[in-house]
Amino acid sequence: MSDVLSPLHPTKATTPGGELRTIRTSNAHIIAVTSGKGGVGKTFVSANLAAALTRLGMRVLVLDADLGLANLDVVLNLYPKVTLHDVFTGKASLQDAVVTAPGGFHVLLAGSGMVEYSRLTPEVRNQLIHVIDTLAPNYDVVLLDTGAGISDVVLFSVSLAKEVLIVATPEPTSLTDAYAAIKVLATQQKRQNMRLVINQAIRPGDGRAITGQLQQVLNRFVNTESGLPMRLIHMGDIPADKAVRDAVMRRQLLLQATPGCAASLAVAQLASRIKSMLPAPQPE
Repeated sequence: MSDVLSPLHPTKATTPGGELRTIRTSNAHIIAVTSGKGGVGKTFVSANLAAALTRLGMRVLVLDADLGLANLDVVLNLYPKVTLHDVFTGKASLQDAVVTAPGGFHVLLAGSGMVEYSRLTPEVRNQLIHVIDTLAPNYDVVLLDTGAGISDVVLFSVSLAKEVLIVATPEPTSLTDAYAAIKVLATQQKRQNMRLVINQAIRPGDGRAITGQLQQVLNRFVNTESGLPMRLIHMGDIPADKAVRDAVMRRQLLLQATPGCAASLAVAQLASRIKSMLPAPQPE
């Protein structure tokens, strides 16, 4: 099986009326960055991966899809005047909500503590589809920084992406929850492969060993629609690094604060691997 990010074809999402609606994604490559458990550094990975991809010459948008507990603004030290909440309620235009983040990429931030977005309503579903319909054609890569777990909002956000990048740490609770999320995505969304990055790795090679162990469990307990084993692809490790905590506490991108540290170099390698796997843009 080729280890290549497949070109995006129109994604089908179910509208409240039950009909299928096509999400027009042009040549953009939509990647959901998600996790089974919170607190594993998912938003840190999304933000710094976006900065690294931007350095490689790609047009990148990060959409904060953790609608109820958004914190991308905190990580990037941004104080947005307009958020997705304002767009959803008609108080502002979608274009006004897109801002440039440190690192040169664009972000679309969500409001935090919005209880109305903690469950998937027809309105939230349609709004998310509209946002991606409108913005994705303007970018090479769209990263969806989803919430953690397997709530209906998270699962729907992930369903809008062609590729899934699971972030986990070596801790047993993180790996157990990562397995649960992978299993649900494989069975409910008929995904044949997903990608894994291990954050806060203690030793070189930890991530590859962990990926192999999870793959064995998936081979035994998870059946895909094709009948073939669900393939978990190891994308790399981000080592435990004091510089990460320092950058997070200062609300800075690691790649800007300490570009030469081990974790920064690992994120840059992850970005290079993702770029190298992207197919050439297809004609409109």
